[in-house]
Parts: sequence; C-alpha cells; structure tokens
Amino acid sequence: MAVKLAQSVVSARLAAGVQIVGPVVSVFWHQGEFGTGEECQLLLKVRADRCAEIESHLLEHHPWQNPEVSAVRIVDGAQAYLRWAETTTAPS
Repeated sequence: MAVKLAQSVVSARLAAGVQIVGPVVSVFWHQGEFGTGEECQLLLKVRADRCAEIESHLLEHHPWQNPEVSAVRIVDGAQAYLRWAETTTAPS
C-alpha cells in the first residue's frame, strides 16, 4: 500500500518525490484499545500551499479511516533542491 500511495501522489504532481521508511513498529491507542503494529512512513517532498490537496488525496486513497497526515516545514535547504520540489509540484 505504501508504494501505491507514493506513486499516486507523485503521479498527480502533488509531491516531487516520496521516501518510504519502514516498516516501523508503532505503539498506540486506537478505538479505546492499546495496540502495536507495523506500518510504513511516507516522507513527501511538497509545497506548503498544496498541503490541503495532498491531505485530501491521501485520505481518499488510504485504506485506514484515520491515518496520520502531518507536515514539517523546511526552513532552509539547498536552493537547487528546493527549486526542484517547487517547480515539480507547481499547480498547472
């Protein structure tokens, strides 16, 4: 599922690229029950102004009812890399 989600968000040009990390072990509370399980984390290279579109896309295509979707802002980086992410995901 992680690869399919990554492919869907990149092919839609919502993300310039995606790294798939994992599987990782998660420990959590879900629907009132304590649990553990394996999952993958997707790190998407995106524009801040497209976050709402990306969230909608991920929620629509993810099989879970309430998957984690969160954002971490890049405050600085290699200019060529940042330009690549910006231009690759620019709205049409």
